[in-house]
Amino acid sequence: MDNPTQGGPQRAYRNPDFLESASARALRILSEYIEPNSRFAHYKIDDTIIFFGSARILPREEAAARLETAKAEGGDLKVAERNLEMSRYYEDTRELARRLTEWSKSLQDDDRRFVVCSGGGPGIMEAANRGASEAKGLNVGLNISLPMEQIDNPYISRELNFEFHYFFMRKFWFAYLAKAVVVMPGGFGTLDELFELLTLVQTGKIRKQMPVVLFGSRYWSEVINLEALERYGTISPEDLELFFRTDSVEEAYDFITEQLQSYALDIPGPRL
Repeated sequence: MDNPTQGGPQRAYRNPDFLESASARALRILSEYIEPNSRFAHYKIDDTIIFFGSARILPREEAAARLETAKAEGGDLKVAERNLEMSRYYEDTRELARRLTEWSKSLQDDDRRFVVCSGGGPGIMEAANRGASEAKGLNVGLNISLPMEQIDNPYISRELNFEFHYFFMRKFWFAYLAKAVVVMPGGFGTLDELFELLTLVQTGKIRKQMPVVLFGSRYWSEVINLEALERYGTISPEDLELFFRTDSVEEAYDFITEQLQSYALDIPGPRL
């Protein structure tokens, strides 16, 4: 690497002080487009099925073990019981991702279509990558660097494990490649991702047909009252048709595959 203390000209593209400065922000942003673009093209990833959801939801086995520990050692039973109840969404995500990957691999296509993609972290994200991995399919993790480090889960395909600095570039890759979206119970981040995608579809900024599944009817009806938005006239009645609610892996699988067969199979993914 060029050393500015040794004198002589310095190559700008090897100058870490410049590359990490505010002046080079545009280059850093562009790199988070160009480098993933190159990798997706190399591995022939045409499009994805996105899974959003909480990083805090545990696998059933781990949640059950924590409950037993809480009972034995006088821990917080209420939290442990809640974690076990919520673990169903981890297992449902895992099963749905596995089934969708098996379906995707059965398609007659030279490129890889409808590849499972998550935010790359633990919880629901891990469950999605895990299910796809168990079906022996490539899967994508779009991680984000955070002050409290988010560790990438071990089930992401090594070649398609990304870490972004900019949230908006990570969101771009979620939206650009997605042909279907599954939204499991989650917190602020999940709500942010859900409403941004719904807004893009509602306003026509995303013109492709993109089925959105809200998984967990009771959770979503308690957390967000979407019908109230229509009742107060702040969204149109047809906006409530932008998503499909279910509690069933079978229903989610059937809805997504039917939609993709109807609207996406004959339409290639974006040319990268």
